[in-house]
Amino acid sequence: MAALTAPKQDRSRATRQRLLEAAVSCLAEHGWAGSTVAVVAERAGVSRGAAQHHFPTREDLFTAAVEYVAEERSQALRALPSRDRTEAVAALVDLYTGPLFRAALHLWVAASDEVQLRDRVTELEARVGRESHRVAVEVLGADESRPGVRETVQGLLDMARGLGLATLLTDDSARRERVVAQWARLVNEALA
Repeated sequence: MAALTAPKQDRSRATRQRLLEAAVSCLAEHGWAGSTVAVVAERAGVSRGAAQHHFPTREDLFTAAVEYVAEERSQALRALPSRDRTEAVAALVDLYTGPLFRAALHLWVAASDEVQLRDRVTELEARVGRESHRVAVEVLGADESRPGVRETVQGLLDMARGLGLATLLTDDSARRERVVAQWARLVNEALA
């Protein structure tokens, strides 16, 4: 009996993961209004009923999706081999200029108008923000006991968030590259 349960649990985990990844993709591409449970289920290749089995509400699905992908990105950053601060700054900025951040922004905008989503997204953003800061400190090798270091790390994350906002409207990758290079120099000086 236990042998039969394991494959079923594996299939359930795989379905859940496909739903979460599809939800982030849909949210990034279509925004909140265009991202329904049915659209996500279709993209994930599962029935709407299967999607609702894993996530009873639309809010459950999308908040779990953003949290899941944020955690995946944090783990990937931590797993990178040791590198210099310039590469670390660029990798941190990449977190805020890709599809995950675009999906999170759509979720934040929806939460500003939808009360049932607001508390969940506010809590999620606080948790993801704390984790992003922890990961940044780790990959930068920052010593937050030194004056100004915590603010430098947070300033980097705030700057990266701003670059992510700019990316929504235009492809500013050339300008972003120059800004990131300058911030890497500033972070190196501040953390040296």
